[in-house]
Amino acid sequence: MPISVETQEQALQIARATQKPGQTKEQTKLIAQGIEKGIAEYKKQQKAKARERDRLAKKLRANKTALADDDIAEVTEIAPSTVRVWLPWALLLLSWLIFAASWLF
Repeated sequence: MPISVETQEQALQIARATQKPGQTKEQTKLIAQGIEKGIAEYKKQQKAKARERDRLAKKLRANKTALADDDIAEVTEIAPSTVRVWLPWALLLLSWLIFAASWLF
């Protein structure tokens, strides 16, 4: 992975800012290269963390969707079963009402 020009400039600025008296340009360059590598490694770690966060977020969204689908399925299953429970009672009541009406008239 090539190091960007911006990263190289940042590293050189930091190396110059921390330069000690009597330090040669070669030493400053070596320090700047070390800082470049550190910045590059930091950016690589941050990208890896961001990818991991994205994976977790995607997994959570998938789980929420799956749970919502399960809830809808449960509601769909519950609704017909309640109708099935009341249907025989409603028919029994209706038959008694018809019997009572026919007996009275």
